[in-house]
Parts: sequence; structure tokens; C-alpha cells
Amino acid sequence: MSVYQDAIIAGFGGQGVMLIGNLLACAGMDAGLNVTYIPVYGPEMRGGTANCTVVISDDVVGSPIIRSPLSLIVMNGPSLDKFQPCLQDGGVMILNSSLIDPAKAEKDRVRVFAVPVNEIADRLGNTRMANMVALGAYAQATGIVPVKRIQDSLGSVISNHYSHMIPKNAAALQAGADYAAEHGSM
Repeated sequence: MSVYQDAIIAGFGGQGVMLIGNLLACAGMDAGLNVTYIPVYGPEMRGGTANCTVVISDDVVGSPIIRSPLSLIVMNGPSLDKFQPCLQDGGVMILNSSLIDPAKAEKDRVRVFAVPVNEIADRLGNTRMANMVALGAYAQATGIVPVKRIQDSLGSVISNHYSHMIPKNAAALQAGADYAAEHGSM
């Protein structure tokens, strides 16, 4: 069976969108898959909508450009407005229900996992780990890369200076996966 998944990951600049895109790509490589990762930089870094694309496949990746993604992680309302219309019918969306009203999701068209990532990260002791909670939920919802593989890849994207944060980020990934497994899609 062929392995293929693509994703657009989007949110405000500063929400760690690029970090989790890079982490997902590294985990895919560590799993022996072919990957592409394209961050979008610009005024997004100053608080606008930042995004990146990740493609993971067991075959050659023909193009890193995604016009109609199979999956989407949206961390804020403007990202939902911009990217939800592009999501393929039947696609998977991880929606940050801490900042986005789940009623705005097209749940009749796509599989929506409404995850209160900020609240879960707060309970873990650091709101800045909301991105890891979202990625854990994504891994659980899509099955493209096991959560354990992503946890094992944390050292590839977190500098040695912050290596003490790896266990906390691993816990946030697991918390997101657990939430998605327990609550499922809307």
C-alpha cells in the first residue's frame, strides 16, 4: 500500500507553525520516507498568518507545492478562512478550538478534530507547546507517522540549548494524540 500525506500547517507568526512542520518532515525522514518542507516567510513573522507545507510519501515527491491539501492544521481564525476552502473533500483538519469556533468548520465536507490545544498546553505548564499538542493530534488523526517517531525526532529540531524541553514537548505530543483518540472527529 502506498504511503502519501500532504499538509498545510498555518497560524499566527510565533505559534511554532514552522517548528512543527520541520519536526513532521524530520520524523518522516527518520521513518525512511521521502519528504518536502516549505516554510512561507515574510510579514507573517510579525503576527500575520504564517504557514508551511509538508509532503510525506514512500514514493518520489513530484512537487512540494500543495494547492488542494489532504490535511490541514489551523491554529487561528485567519488560517481557517484562508486554507479551509482548499482542503480536499474528506480531508483531515486539526482545528485549534481554543482560538477558533468549531462551528465555522465545514464538518459535513471534511473530518474535523477540534482540539483545545492552548488549554491542553496550559495544563502541561506551557502555552507555547500548543503547537506540539496540535501535531500530536494530527499524527493520531492521519496515522502518517507514529507519535513515538515524532517524539524521537525532537532532538533534530530543538537545539541543544533547549534540550531540557524535549521531555515536555514529547508529553505535549502525546497529550494531543490522546485527545484526538479519545474525542475523534466532529
